[in-house]
Amino acid sequence: MRLDDETREIIKSEVASQLGAGSVVRLFGSRVDDTQRGGDIDLFIEPGRPLAHRIQEECRLSARLYIRLGGRKVDVLIKDPLKPPLPIHEQALSNGIIL
Repeated sequence: MRLDDETREIIKSEVASQLGAGSVVRLFGSRVDDTQRGGDIDLFIEPGRPLAHRIQEECRLSARLYIRLGGRKVDVLIKDPLKPPLPIHEQALSNGIIL
């Protein structure tokens, strides 16, 4: 995993603050592979509760992380627990690493 401890703590703190402490955060995509370089930070989040405005929460969290992480691009994908998983969700679940 190509995230340092400070970055992981910032991500977990922001997710808990905005979506609740019961949320599960997974890193997936190129940052999971230690042999690659660069790339944005892809996060798959399973909130502990349904969200009324999921897309707005994704945008808000992505913007907050962008600011807190010094301009690093962060893609946020929040799973709606009331809907069936999409193929990207399956990929994140099978290849992702829980932070």
